[in-house]
Amino acid sequence: MLLACAMFAAMGAFVKVAADIGATLPEIVLFRGIPSVLLLYFWARATRRTIRPSSWRLHVWRNLSGITSMWLGFFALSRLPLPTAVSLNYTAPLFIAGWMLFFGGAQRDPVRVLAVLAGFLGVLGVLRPSIQHDQWIAALMGLGAGGLAAVAMMQIRQLGQIGEPEWRTVLLFSLGVCLSGLGGIALQGWRTTDPLALLALVGLGVAGLVGQLAMTRAFGLGSTLLTAALQYMTIIFAALIGVLFWGDRPAPLAWAGMALIIGSGLLSVWRTYTEARALRGVRGAA
Repeated sequence: MLLACAMFAAMGAFVKVAADIGATLPEIVLFRGIPSVLLLYFWARATRRTIRPSSWRLHVWRNLSGITSMWLGFFALSRLPLPTAVSLNYTAPLFIAGWMLFFGGAQRDPVRVLAVLAGFLGVLGVLRPSIQHDQWIAALMGLGAGGLAAVAMMQIRQLGQIGEPEWRTVLLFSLGVCLSGLGGIALQGWRTTDPLALLALVGLGVAGLVGQLAMTRAFGLGSTLLTAALQYMTIIFAALIGVLFWGDRPAPLAWAGMALIIGSGLLSVWRTYTEARALRGVRGAA
């Protein structure tokens, strides 16, 4: 999950560069999926792996929720201040925590729920969102992006539990992303001609591919709430990229929020570690 966070932070940086140079939203969405489709398809063919999924139903729900979340999130980014839109997108772990609290069975752990809530408070400290009275529709879109992202993450976990390999999940999702991007380009045409913008688009696609593979494996095999808490590290990596390449200087409140984010992740890691030790002790005694 830490690798996924670093890659998604890099992808965000490439998106920022591409958009600043003039790339359109459908072009960004299209290039988010192209590298994954090409690399994974030809790799699967070369290694004689089947592309047929184990469960069409889970993939359909994963793609519908994930792709819709992506477009809603970009809509919020285009209408709201960047800190506000990003913080709304990071409500996905809160939706997961609420689901696990009421329906999570063995993973219904108040300590990890507290870790996720504390992490979101840290995000608020870093991003300091503010929604104006005329921005409530865009804010609801951003909140919807977070909720649908949570649905997509839970579908990813179910796919991992039935043995679906990470590469196939990413390939089918990326194919859906490309089709949605092509649909947008068909409506408004292709506009990007700057070589630097094209290079940034390729960079965001490659970073997204690596991040998607890593996140899919984390949610498929790991603790849902632990993985959700650790994904807040994307904010830390993004802040560091901003300092190095854009000269950003986070305020003291932002640094305090980062510390809270890290603390929530460590709390969740500690909780998982102690539970694993206790479980091994019980098995050993039996």
